[in-house]
Amino acid sequence: MRIRSVYQRLYKTYGPQQWWPADSRFEIMVGAVLTQNTAWVNVERAIANLKQASALSTEAILDSSHEQLAEWIRPSGYFNIKASRLRNFCQWYQQQGQYDRLKRLKTALLRQRLLMVNGVGPETADDIILYAFARKVFVIDAYTKRIFSRLGLSDPSAGYESLRAQFEKALSKESVKTFNEYHALIVVHGKDVCKVKPRCEQCCLARVCQRVGLD
Repeated sequence: MRIRSVYQRLYKTYGPQQWWPADSRFEIMVGAVLTQNTAWVNVERAIANLKQASALSTEAILDSSHEQLAEWIRPSGYFNIKASRLRNFCQWYQQQGQYDRLKRLKTALLRQRLLMVNGVGPETADDIILYAFARKVFVIDAYTKRIFSRLGLSDPSAGYESLRAQFEKALSKESVKTFNEYHALIVVHGKDVCKVKPRCEQCCLARVCQRVGLD
């Protein structure tokens, strides 16, 4: 089975996911920072707090105290660390001229600049580039590594950039919409079925999975 075929099976099973769930590009970026090491439901609570406080903007976040920002985003976990990271991102975003200027950058340069922000790693940067800027980059997360190593389509020891290059090469002719849906489908499948302890009896990929039957 090939990477493209996995997408087709997942899409047939789960249908379109319509990611990223947000009302604005900036909300996507904030969500990408806050979703590090936590479940999305916790990010939703943190973003709801920011919205309720009319603080979901670069200016409002930078004008708030560290303590206040940390309290707003407390549901996302590691709130003191994330408050610092979110502030770092907003300072950078403001200095760069925000979306209207950043959208003019080529993808490689945009990614390079994002990775220079303290607290923004490859996965967070690629979430922002894919979902906020609608560029063809593939997001690699723990679900991707788990699912595709079990399928025998990736090396379990492969690093982030190696896996990203593998997926982007395999999907080079696909649209950004496919990149968008594919990552979302992987998250759904990894969260609900291909868990650390997999539910193979529920898996649409079980017939081609090397993991099945090993228990």
